[in-house]
Amino acid sequence: MTTATDETNPDGRGFLPGLALDFVIFGFHDQELKILILEYKNTDLFALPGGFVREKEDLESAARRVLAQRTGLTDIYLEQFHTFGSLQRYDPAPLAQIMQAKGHAAQPDHWLLRRFITVGYYALVDFTRAVPQPDAMADRCAWYELNQLPSLMLDHENIVAKALETLRETLDRKLIGFNLLEEAFTMHTLQRLYETVLGEPLNRSSFQRRMLSLGILQRLEKTYTGKAHKAPYLYRFIQPD
Repeated sequence: MTTATDETNPDGRGFLPGLALDFVIFGFHDQELKILILEYKNTDLFALPGGFVREKEDLESAARRVLAQRTGLTDIYLEQFHTFGSLQRYDPAPLAQIMQAKGHAAQPDHWLLRRFITVGYYALVDFTRAVPQPDAMADRCAWYELNQLPSLMLDHENIVAKALETLRETLDRKLIGFNLLEEAFTMHTLQRLYETVLGEPLNRSSFQRRMLSLGILQRLEKTYTGKAHKAPYLYRFIQPD
C-alpha cells in the first residue's frame, strides 16, 4: 500500500495523515477483463495498488504519480469514483503483518497503522503497454482475471465491486476515452469487452446495431486477415473534436 521507501518512516513525514488512495486498474486481454493486484509473500495477503498524498501535492497529481509507478503509463484514463470512510474498514492487523514480513518495525503508533479514509480511483489501461511494478511493501504486482480474483484484504473487494458498478453505468458514455482496446479492433472483440464488464452475454446482431447507431465507430478499409472467409471489419473509435 506504499509507493516510496520514505512512507515506512514511523511518523509519516511529508504525507497527509489519514488519507490514502486505492486503485482498481482494469486491463483487457485474451477476451477477459483483468485487474492489477499486489501480492505479499509470507503473508497470503493480496490488495489493490494504493498510495498516499504528499503534503505539497494535489490529489489528482498524487493519483497519477502512483498510477505511473504501478503501470509505467501516464496517458491513461483515470477517474475518481468513491470515497471509503466507514469505521468498520479500519483494521491495522493486515498491514502490521505485511510490515513485519518486510522487516519493518510495526509499532502500534506507526502512522501506517492508523485509521485511513481512502479515495477510490479506477483506471483503464492498454494491457500490452503496461509494465506492472510492485510498491515498496509488495513482492509482486500481477494481473488477475475479474472472475478469478484472490481474497483481498480490508474492504478492497467492496472497492472493486463499486468500481465495476461505476464502470457499467458509464460504459457507453465514456468508452471512447478508455484505453482497454487496441487502436483497431473487431466488433466481436468490442462485444466481448462489454460482456465481461456487464457480466452477461449479449445478442450479436442487437449489439452491433446499437454500437453502430451511437456514431462513435469508424469502419476501416483494412480487414482482419485471421480468417480465410468473411474476415470481419476492423473498427476504431471516432475521437471527439
